[in-house]
Amino acid sequence: MSRKDGDALDLRGLKCPLPVLKTRKHMRDLASGSRIVIATTDPLAVIDIPHFCRENGHRLLSSATVDGGHSFVIEKG
Repeated sequence: MSRKDGDALDLRGLKCPLPVLKTRKHMRDLASGSRIVIATTDPLAVIDIPHFCRENGHRLLSSATVDGGHSFVIEKG
């Protein structure tokens, strides 16, 4: 599921708090400045993912509503 411009993490079908927990775990091994694209269906992710980024020093580069959920692009701080 890797892409040249960043990793992609498919978290569709997971409910709070799993999308944030799995994002945190995945980002531990990434170098600073790395980007990750996340797909979610949990409606709370639109609150949880931006909060996770602010609290952990990551940059939320984009947040978009997509068919059935949301897509986020995060740059590791």
